[in-house]
Amino acid sequence: MAAWAAAIEFTGLICPLTPLENHFKILAGQSGYEDGFIHHYLLKIIYPDGLTREIQVVLGLGVLIFNILIYTIYFKSRKNQTSPIK
Repeated sequence: MAAWAAAIEFTGLICPLTPLENHFKILAGQSGYEDGFIHHYLLKIIYPDGLTREIQVVLGLGVLIFNILIYTIYFKSRKNQTSPIK
């Protein structure tokens, strides 16, 4: 999931789930939206004013680095807890 989010941030593309959401909103008689999910629902909450492409790349790298760190700690702790059967 983190890699998917980072890929969307790096490429600047709209998540393919957004057109799917819009399709079902229109079928339900509601209006869709033209921008992406993040922009439509969360931009003002998540991203600061003046967000640049460089900041997006840094945010994407931060997500990846954070996840790599967490998984590394998790798998190392699991490895240390299990002892080989002899």
